[in-house]
Amino acid sequence: MRNFYTADKKIQAILKNNLPVDFFRYADESLTEFGERVSTDIDERAAHTDREGQPKLIKYDKMGNDISHVWVNEGYKQTVKETYYTGIVGYVHKEIPQLGRQGNYLFSFAQGYLLSQAEPGFYCPVTLTMATAYLIDHYADQVLKDKFLPHVLATGDVELFEGATFLTERQGGSDVGTNEVEAIEHDGYYTLQGEKYFASNAGMCGVAMVLARVKGAEPGTKGLSLFLVPWKDNNITIRRLKDKLGVRAVPSAEVELDGAKGYLVGDAKKGFKYMMEALNLSRVCNAVASLGIMRRAYTEAKDYAMDREAFGNKLTAYPMVQETLVQLAAKLEVETSSTFKLINLFDKVMQKNSSATTNEQALLRLYIAILKKETAEQSIAFCHEAIEMHGGNGYIEDFVTPRLLRDAQVLTVWEGTANILGLEVMRLMEKFRIHDVFIQEMKEQLETLPSGELTEPLIAAIYDLENFIEKIQQMDERTRLMYPKKIAKKMTAIFEGISAVADAYGSGESQARDMAIAKVFLNMTFETREDTLPLDYFDLIVGEDVIEKSVSNS
Repeated sequence: MRNFYTADKKIQAILKNNLPVDFFRYADESLTEFGERVSTDIDERAAHTDREGQPKLIKYDKMGNDISHVWVNEGYKQTVKETYYTGIVGYVHKEIPQLGRQGNYLFSFAQGYLLSQAEPGFYCPVTLTMATAYLIDHYADQVLKDKFLPHVLATGDVELFEGATFLTERQGGSDVGTNEVEAIEHDGYYTLQGEKYFASNAGMCGVAMVLARVKGAEPGTKGLSLFLVPWKDNNITIRRLKDKLGVRAVPSAEVELDGAKGYLVGDAKKGFKYMMEALNLSRVCNAVASLGIMRRAYTEAKDYAMDREAFGNKLTAYPMVQETLVQLAAKLEVETSSTFKLINLFDKVMQKNSSATTNEQALLRLYIAILKKETAEQSIAFCHEAIEMHGGNGYIEDFVTPRLLRDAQVLTVWEGTANILGLEVMRLMEKFRIHDVFIQEMKEQLETLPSGELTEPLIAAIYDLENFIEKIQQMDERTRLMYPKKIAKKMTAIFEGISAVADAYGSGESQARDMAIAKVFLNMTFETREDTLPLDYFDLIVGEDVIEKSVSNS
């Protein structure tokens, strides 16, 4: 049996290196317990929810009244309770009793990373609750905070109100500026009228944060305001639940607001801006969920290859299998390290009264865009490789691999497709010249590292990026819009490459392994043509990682 936390030396090292000593001791103990629960009970419940216990809409009661009740199975309810009680949402905003200090996003995202190895579907409601907590804590007035925030931050002390964020509508989708839901002002509140087309955690949330247009407001995103809308007894109905490919644990619905009472949050002219801050939080959660799926897929592939015999040998005896596992391990660990470096900056920028500079705020938006895109795409690639490693068994629902692939597929879509993220990169280039800021930041980080064979391909990649962007900027606008995803890909390779080298030179007792991972990562990313590296480093990178048996029949 594999405890998802104690078997993962990378996440332990990240936390140890970035948390105060007392906080790390608390986190290490808490995550050891949570890692055990996720790898056993929560994992088993996730399989049941996916196959037999999916949420169901009970539209009417026996008297024909529209009750729009969402049924979920008892195991799912237990997972909800156990997860929120860890403080995955609450301790970002309030004090951890055992420590006497407030937690942070680093600890929360470590919990989300573990949870997503078993139940990435449920991490969606957790994400939405995190976004709801952020919006209320930062922008709601004191009356709304006092009434709702303790419930959104509940850790077993009061009744839990899960959160939701309702943005998209049928006519526009990602084009939120076309939203039509209308808010009509009354004395001290508003009533909302219209529909939201892809409303996740519908029926399960206690409060929803909803974008709507106050009657008479200007068109486009500038005319959208943010409202806190309680769910219960509030003229909200569910038309239907979405029949999704994966992440079946979360009820996603088409919701109708028929005079639902809502309360304005913050400045009426800044609703879209507020929601975009919450969206960036959700994008980080998306990247963390992707990492969790990548880790589980790699674990399943590795453990199966070590057990399975074919043509007289274990699968791990074959060079092609060794190459696959080494490259998966290298990409996984470098991407995990890179994403948690992003999370450290996120913690700084997102706190109240942040001291972050304009460049740091812009860099954060860039890192979120490029890493959300990369991790989501890699989660699908990792699931594909895990299925390939299992052969025909990998396609059978007795194994976890089909569910991993189905759950991974949504991560490229949720919170912005690659095209949307590419446009975000282009906007940042136009508004902040973020390419210049990024290149300067990468050069400064390289200067702190020893020069040599590890930094040479990164210097060349930065030079290539500079020339690539200069060439693109000379094109007409229509042609330029072919290249945002390509720019993002090059930036990601540089950012992750520097992260890999920094880990290799600063990892202490695991330096030999981290050095090997850096070499393999640079070789596969920048094609330095040292083809036998994965075979040379197989025992060091993969063999050392084999500690316990994985749960592979969920």
